[in-house]
Amino acid sequence: MRMQGAFAIVLFVVVGVAAVAAIWALVTSGGSYDQIGHGGLSIGDEAPPAAPASSSAEREAEIRQMLEARNARRAARGEAVEDVDAQLRELTAPAPDPELREEVRTLVEARNARRVARGEEPLDVETEIDRQLRELRPQ
Repeated sequence: MRMQGAFAIVLFVVVGVAAVAAIWALVTSGGSYDQIGHGGLSIGDEAPPAAPASSSAEREAEIRQMLEARNARRAARGEAVEDVDAQLRELTAPAPDPELREEVRTLVEARNARRVARGEEPLDVETEIDRQLRELRPQ
């Protein structure tokens, strides 16, 4: 009987110490569980590499080179060549503000409503939006 009493005491002490240790480990672990799956070999977790300062000039030079090569192919086929500088400005221009695009869309849709009321053919909305935004860009 004495052995069973000692076993119960040892069992409760071990369980109590384990519970205290588990609570202490949980409290002190901090963000350890947040880091699971985020390591050097994780996919899709790395930050994009910082672009070098000269990348804009290099990008523009590569685009110009591509446009000039395309013009050379056109000339070899006997087609008219295009203005490289104008194409370069169009390709490197920043994208318009989404709110501005929606304002232009509203204007184009109103213009189409007036055209339909006059019996004219409506304009393609997306094409007309792109055309007007190109006209609004500073040259």
